[in-house]
Amino acid sequence: MKAGARGWELGAGLGVASLLACAGCGRYAEFTLPPVSGGDPHMTFAFEAQPAPVLTRGEGWESRDVLNPSVTRGAGPPPALLNLYSGYDGHTWHTGLASSDDGLRWLKHGRILSPDPQTWEGSYIAANGSALFHLNQIWYWYVAGAEQQPRLGLARSPEGGTWRKEPGPVLEPGPYASWDERGVADPYVIRIDPYFYLYYLGQDRARRQRLGVARSADGVHWVKLRSNPILELGDVGAFDEAGLGEPAVWCSHASYWMLYTGLDPEKNRRLGLARSTDGVHWEKLPVVLAGSEAWDSKVVCDPTVLVDGATIRVWFGGGDVASPDENLHGQIGFGILRPITQAAPYP
Repeated sequence: MKAGARGWELGAGLGVASLLACAGCGRYAEFTLPPVSGGDPHMTFAFEAQPAPVLTRGEGWESRDVLNPSVTRGAGPPPALLNLYSGYDGHTWHTGLASSDDGLRWLKHGRILSPDPQTWEGSYIAANGSALFHLNQIWYWYVAGAEQQPRLGLARSPEGGTWRKEPGPVLEPGPYASWDERGVADPYVIRIDPYFYLYYLGQDRARRQRLGVARSADGVHWVKLRSNPILELGDVGAFDEAGLGEPAVWCSHASYWMLYTGLDPEKNRRLGLARSTDGVHWEKLPVVLAGSEAWDSKVVCDPTVLVDGATIRVWFGGGDVASPDENLHGQIGFGILRPITQAAPYP
């Protein structure tokens, strides 16, 4: 939600050229993820968070905030956990790399990605991304571009040290008057053969931030769901009435699940939970995950998950300053979602 929360202001005059530039707005189709069935309607999750952050701020490029963890399993054996996370220095968001054997103790390897102002990326952000280990490479979809209209890029690396960026954005904002006209951000990519599925934030001209999905055979050329958005803002008074972002999606217990960040009018952020049988049509559940410690008392955001049998490991961003984007004393925490059964199904 970093890039989107700053408003993504555009000039008033879009002009005829913008209306004709549909080649950059992506292709559209109706699709779903492979449907699943048999899930227990009584089931939900209980969240158990570690009291202290597992990845903290450093110096220089990560001195203001450390947020947006994206954890994936690397090459093995045994496969180490790789965490591509975002660091903010007061001016620019960068991406750093850390590794771990247990997900709790992390070894930092330094900054691996920064925006190139000589390209479409601009100078504000090359971070807030989604990592996936695929075909013996780390694939990393990330946010870059102008603050007012961010886009998504892709970088790949065999070992995490040398990265090859795609020359241009792989996902662009939508056309005039669309739900994601003012920018796309917060990617979260999962792989279900033969496709990649990308969940992301889109912002419209009314500054509403909602969630959508796209599909790709190669991770570079994406087809957006024609009926996006797939998750709407909450009602007045809800924890997510002012904005949605930062989805994390997985399949377990015969359902698709989504953790997402909700923003309230006071700029507090908390996590919500939704469930689906096809990855497109979602039901919000009455589960809100808020910070329980001083360091994450105002913000819990940026979830990333790994499925380990019946339990779900979750890494998340947290802060003690209510902020929709940055300067929240951001650090990264860890918790576990454990399945539980309610006395009655959700209404």
